[in-house]
Amino acid sequence: MQTSIFSVDVEDWFHLLDDPSVPTIDRWAGLPSHVERNFSKLLDIFSQENVQVTCFFLGWVAERFPHLVKEAAARGHEIASHGYGHRLVYEQSRAEFCDDVRRARLLLEDICGADVAGYRAPGFSTTHDTPWFFDALTEAGYQYDSSVFPAERGHGGMPQGRREPHRIGNALLEVPITVADLMGRPMCFFGGGYLRLFPYWLIRRMAHQVLSEGRPVVFYIHPREIDPHHPRLPMSRKRQFKSYVNLETTEWKVRRVLRDFPVTTFKNLLSNYPQLVNTHVA
Repeated sequence: MQTSIFSVDVEDWFHLLDDPSVPTIDRWAGLPSHVERNFSKLLDIFSQENVQVTCFFLGWVAERFPHLVKEAAARGHEIASHGYGHRLVYEQSRAEFCDDVRRARLLLEDICGADVAGYRAPGFSTTHDTPWFFDALTEAGYQYDSSVFPAERGHGGMPQGRREPHRIGNALLEVPITVADLMGRPMCFFGGGYLRLFPYWLIRRMAHQVLSEGRPVVFYIHPREIDPHHPRLPMSRKRQFKSYVNLETTEWKVRRVLRDFPVTTFKNLLSNYPQLVNTHVA
């Protein structure tokens, strides 16, 4: 079976997006943190299942809990960047974005003592309205990205985006979030609220469909998703459903994924793609 990728966006329970109830960065330090306990539990699960994964650390979290970065690296996991301040890409200027992602990369490299090659945008929020995104990442020192969501979604999405890993320009490799067709519609089944919402038999079936097409499956979760008792934000019923549905099933699903599918880090998998032809985003 083709190897896939498992990844964690390392952020706290209050690091949600695009809702009036979400606290601004100046309030984060005053909120009770759950990321240390939840991420440590994930690290133990990965050790029990004998896998290495990619950890996209939010810089703000890494700055306050540097031992989590060091522990993940010591256990053989890849350290990657989720930016510093958890802002949607399309709400930033190019200069603001460059400052954010460069700050995060340098911070993580100082903590773990190794190069940080990869980036993932909060909310997969690169769109056709941010044409500077890939060049800015390259300028900020990144070698690959996993931010393109090649379907429609609330935080942007690029419905016409390519689904397979591909080169953008001469330096950056894009590994899109995985979508699969169900009833003629591209959908994600493999991370976040999608992983929590769909039954595991369907997730497994769709993952095999993707693998049969010659693409790796990109799985992803957040530490809060294995904590059914983490605090809730006072959001609309629709948003509460999307943010908190089936939290009690996540740990079990994660363990099933790790047992049913060979997984590795982005950095390890990228070495399998030397034959890719450089392309440019239209």
